[in-house]
Amino acid sequence: MDLELFAERLTSLRQEKGLTMKELGQATGFTHTAISYWESAKRMPSAGNLYELALFFGVSANFLIGLDD
Repeated sequence: MDLELFAERLTSLRQEKGLTMKELGQATGFTHTAISYWESAKRMPSAGNLYELALFFGVSANFLIGLDD
């Protein structure tokens, strides 16, 4: 699992949808702070949160963590 790649992919997916961190938080139920930590590669989300992000963006969890392209 590549924390930096996860952060890059999360940021890119959020920006592709035209969302701010706050808007993503409102849409997913995560805090702005959590999203900020994830996008700055300071923390990795729990497995459950990773799954929710994957569902929201329509990608696989493996894609988010860098196991798939």
